[in-house]
Amino acid sequence: MTGSRAGDAPYPGAMSALEPRISDPAAAVPPPQGGILGTAYRALSVGIISVVFLIAFEATAVGTAMPVAARELDGIGLYAFGFSAYFTTSLFGMVLSGQWADRQGPLRPLTVGIGAFAAGLVCSGTAGVMGVFVIGRAVQGLGGGLVIVALYVVVSRAYEERLRPVIMAAFAASWVVPSIVGPLAAGTVTEHLGWRWVFLGIPVLVVVPLCVALPAIRRTASGPVGGQAAAFDGRRIRLALGISAGAGLLQYAAQDLRWLSLIPGLAGAALLVPAVRGLLPRGTYLARRGMPSVVLLRGVAAGSFIGAESFVPLMLVTQRGMSPTLAGFSLALGGVTWALGSWVQSKGRAAPYRERLMVAGMVMVAFAIAAAPAVLVDRVPVWTVALAWAVGCLGMGLVIGSTSVLLLKLSPPREAGANSAALQISDALANVVLLAAVGAAFAALGGGAVGAGHAGGADGAASHPAAFLVVFLPMAVVALAGAWVATRLDPADAAAPEGDVRKTP
Repeated sequence: MTGSRAGDAPYPGAMSALEPRISDPAAAVPPPQGGILGTAYRALSVGIISVVFLIAFEATAVGTAMPVAARELDGIGLYAFGFSAYFTTSLFGMVLSGQWADRQGPLRPLTVGIGAFAAGLVCSGTAGVMGVFVIGRAVQGLGGGLVIVALYVVVSRAYEERLRPVIMAAFAASWVVPSIVGPLAAGTVTEHLGWRWVFLGIPVLVVVPLCVALPAIRRTASGPVGGQAAAFDGRRIRLALGISAGAGLLQYAAQDLRWLSLIPGLAGAALLVPAVRGLLPRGTYLARRGMPSVVLLRGVAAGSFIGAESFVPLMLVTQRGMSPTLAGFSLALGGVTWALGSWVQSKGRAAPYRERLMVAGMVMVAFAIAAAPAVLVDRVPVWTVALAWAVGCLGMGLVIGSTSVLLLKLSPPREAGANSAALQISDALANVVLLAAVGAAFAALGGGAVGAGHAGGADGAASHPAAFLVVFLPMAVVALAGAWVATRLDPADAAAPEGDVRKTP
């Protein structure tokens, strides 16, 4: 899996957290009998599972192609923007999609989202400069945010209650094969056809499953609930827009590294801070016990892991001379161990030990991130990255799924939607902010020149180990801090969870 996993199409734990927000007991049609592949559901299930599969494939493929794309576009210095631009706009897309789907049903946000996702891929795939490439990723992120929420509105409306866990499990399983095959396929395409085809090939493939699913969505899940359009929550839209704009300004300031950049940096903070305070539970960044710490842990886990993982293929390609195929494939085992971790935490026998598992999971993540830059030493075998990252993905599987479970446990029904949204905001915002921070540090220590020598420093000209160390070691410290946050997940007062009290503007 690659650095796009958390934003392009959120990993299984992240997606399940959206379910409470969009679930609605009303069904558009009487519940038919049979499973998700029965006659009544077959076209819809095949269509939406295929869309998730292709989005997952794209997410795992991007990290493999990104080092080559950035080097050919002379944009290594903007490398982090290729990932964080997606996360920034997807955050706004998620909030907008939820509002839009509640008002008019999921069909329009899903269709527009797929269109924007495809347009972003085409923009990136045809880019002649890194700036245009990043714009394409931003458009793609907006589409991805629209799509993922709309898909779960479809699930909540079209599938009866007994089938929702089954279709959710199918969505999670859709990530396993792309995690293994995606990096290898993307690397092969990059080497033989060029990195652009990794981006240009996906839009064509998405058309077929979308055409299969759309008639079924129109029949079973279109229109507002109860036939009455709900009003847009303008405040949440404005807050989400503030987060997106503020995060974008902070990223720009972090990459520019001039005194003049303090102006957009301060402007970004001025937009970001009040928006975050309005959308996250009170006490989140103080690690207050209960819901605030659950939300904080989600951001710490996702941000530290994705912030580091985004640079693994680049490190292997530029510092150890690996091909894009092998560099991407080094992360493939993580798809299996992530699924294993998610499966372990889902078992009933694990429930009494959930918090201990989450502490252990964050320690695994910290170990993997700290161990990865060992390959900067030539005597260390490159396959150690694959093993270390498999351990980290096992830990992430334990933590990400468990945060969703605890979120539901601590949320009264009237707060489940707002708290689920807060979890997603924490996830996306941590990705944006931490990627901006490590991207700035990477550029400041000469990371923008790592593509100067082909084959990753074979002649020494492209060797900048310090630029990579300043990415991985701080992220390992952040992950280790997450192990402490994981000890604060029980509310101090079980009768009145702190997460139920939300910050008002």
